[in-house]
Amino acid sequence: MPGAGDAGRLAAVLPRLAARHRVRGAQVAVWSGGETVMVQTGSAGGGRPMRADSRVPIGSITKVATATLAMMLVSDGDLELDQPVGEILGDPSLSAELTLRRLLSHTSGLPSDPADAGGSCRKEVRAAEFVCEPGAAFSYSNLGYALVGLLIEEVTGMGWREAVESILLRPLEIEPVYVDSPGVATGHARDGERPLEQVLPPMLDPAGALALSARDLVALGRVHLGKPGLLDVVTASDLHRPVPVAEPFGLADGWGLGLACFGDEEFRWLGHDGTADGTSCHLRIDQAGACVLALTANGAGGTDLWHDLAAELPDLGLPPYRLQGAESCPIPLPNGDFGTYRNGALGYTIRPTADGGACLDVDGDVFPELTRYADGSFTVRDPATGRATPCGRFRGDPGAATAVEIGGRLARRC
Repeated sequence: MPGAGDAGRLAAVLPRLAARHRVRGAQVAVWSGGETVMVQTGSAGGGRPMRADSRVPIGSITKVATATLAMMLVSDGDLELDQPVGEILGDPSLSAELTLRRLLSHTSGLPSDPADAGGSCRKEVRAAEFVCEPGAAFSYSNLGYALVGLLIEEVTGMGWREAVESILLRPLEIEPVYVDSPGVATGHARDGERPLEQVLPPMLDPAGALALSARDLVALGRVHLGKPGLLDVVTASDLHRPVPVAEPFGLADGWGLGLACFGDEEFRWLGHDGTADGTSCHLRIDQAGACVLALTANGAGGTDLWHDLAAELPDLGLPPYRLQGAESCPIPLPNGDFGTYRNGALGYTIRPTADGGACLDVDGDVFPELTRYADGSFTVRDPATGRATPCGRFRGDPGAATAVEIGGRLARRC
């Protein structure tokens, strides 16, 4: 792993990769061997340089903080993993199949997002059309984490922001900053020029509201290496263990109670990825090597930067990025797979094109050149880069698909 002497090498690689992918500013932090190496490059937006303490909206990595806090409350006996959430909230109208364990592992069956993000979380959960039976399959759900936030509020008597600050972040010497705080790094579109405003409804704060530096992310990751003792060993083991039914196709190789699993039993990292409006951030935790690595980027090209960073610095030891479908043969898309698939308010339509091909329409955003592979996976052409990009997979036999998985979200045929 890189040490203090490798800061110069990281400082040379990061600006080059940021320029390649039109990322205005980025930070990399690595903790290993008791020391942290951190480098940064470029601009935080608005004429400000990217500094070591610049805070970047981390998107869904916020869920790591929410899950860690929830598991700390489990360890203290304030929450139970398998108790129906309706019992905790005193709301018998909520499904008895909804539990904290299923919410944290994205196996609750709840849709990805609320239909009315400005409304009540309880109301949204009551009215939700489940995408699968709770506990049956993985389907990434921001609404599920909004409900976890509600549980945290119920047992602590604090709002989610106050609870995550006082119980988790401040003990880690992390000064809490949120996407709506002044001075956070500005996200940018893929062209690297157009600034983007952060838009996140308050209901989804537990799913994506934090803005942190790469050094802050490393401090959060170290909690899962037993530092500074906020999680007991038994609770941490439960949090890190992959849930058998959680198959997060296209996102990771497995999923625990709030953390993704990358690699296999012999070579596993924990972590999470997060995108906000024009930002892309990544966190990895190597339990075997006692190492934590984090990247923050205030550009939509940050994910490509992350993949190149792992490829150009193999001594980081990150699991290689594996293209879904890369080892499978393309096959013609059967007529029976065309149609519309839904996850709550989100619709995916797979339709034929005039040239005899197929495309994916996501609520009006069209992704051309959909190619199906024999293993059920499919790619589309990314309009921004022109490259074929792994997108998802079909569920069911060819020509008789019952659902699709896109971005970790399960959508049933209408």
